[in-house]
Amino acid sequence: MSEQVRIVGSFADEAQCAEVIERLRHLKLGKVEAFVPFPSERINEAMELKRSPVRWWVLGGGITGVISGFALTVGTSYTYPHHVGGKSLSSIPPYVIIAFELMILFGALSGVLGFLINNRFPRFEPIASYSPRFASDRFGIVVSCEPAQAERAEAMLKEGGAEEVHRESV
Repeated sequence: MSEQVRIVGSFADEAQCAEVIERLRHLKLGKVEAFVPFPSERINEAMELKRSPVRWWVLGGGITGVISGFALTVGTSYTYPHHVGGKSLSSIPPYVIIAFELMILFGALSGVLGFLINNRFPRFEPIASYSPRFASDRFGIVVSCEPAQAERAEAMLKEGGAEEVHRESV
């Protein structure tokens, strides 16, 4: 595997940052990462990010909760039978409330778990090329590329309006 370099550019404007990301991705100079101080739909579109898989975690947790709720209530009714007035042992309508509550509980807990797993929390190592300014008032682009492509990536960041551009070796 060949050596990689990281080119880091800092932008004050969201639109300029999104344009540069689109150009870099179009030219396929290397892996492009973006750091933003607030959620940005423009930059998400430029990065062509996929939808979050956390919603599937919530759906799985909700379905598990409903099944658990009905299994718990119906199972309890048959394990400890209480015959009253000739009524059936398991009447579904009252059990819907418990199934609903467990659906909400399991869905919420699995959503939090899915969020943590998909975002790889906790992160014990600092993110490479991250600057604290990217969390307060600047947009950051990090391009990981071959040394031969580094000059072109630097030039593209500068042309795009980057306030600061520097190179880091990996």
